[in-house]
Amino acid sequence: MSAYLLLKTLHILSSTILFGLGAGSAYYALRAWRGGKVQVIAVTFRHLVFADWAFTATTAVFQPLSGLGLVHLAGWPIQQAWLMWSLGLYVLAGLCWLPVVWLQIRVHKMAEQALCDGTPMPLKASLYMRWWFALGWPAFLAFMVIFYLMVAKPA
Repeated sequence: MSAYLLLKTLHILSSTILFGLGAGSAYYALRAWRGGKVQVIAVTFRHLVFADWAFTATTAVFQPLSGLGLVHLAGWPIQQAWLMWSLGLYVLAGLCWLPVVWLQIRVHKMAEQALCDGTPMPLKASLYMRWWFALGWPAFLAFMVIFYLMVAKPA
C-alpha cells in the first residue's frame, strides 16, 4: 500500500471516529438531559467528557495533519476552493466544539454536585444545555459540507 493510500485510509477512519463520536455523544447527552435524572446525567456526561478528550481531541488534531499530508502527497495546490472551504469549515466546527467541551464539563460538575447534595440540576445547567445544543448544529452542518467537499472536490 502506498503512503498516500495508507494516509487516506487513516484520514477516513479518523473522520469517521470524529463525526460518529460527535453524533453519538450528542444523542446520548441529549437523551440523558431530557430524561432529567441527575444520576444518569452525571454518568453520561462523565463518559462524554472523557470520550471528548480521549477520542475527539486526538482525531481533531489528526484530521488537519493527515489532510495536509494528503494534499502534499497528491500534489494539490492548497489554494483550491474546496480545500480552502474545507479548512474554513473545519475551523468553524472547532470554534463551536471548544465551548461545547467547556459546557459539557460544567454540566457534568453540576450534575455531580446535585447528585451529592440530593438536589435537582441548577437552572444554569439548562442555559448551558441550550448553548450546547445551539453550538452543535453549525459544527454538524460544517462536517456534512466537509464530507461533500472531500468526496466531490468541486472546482
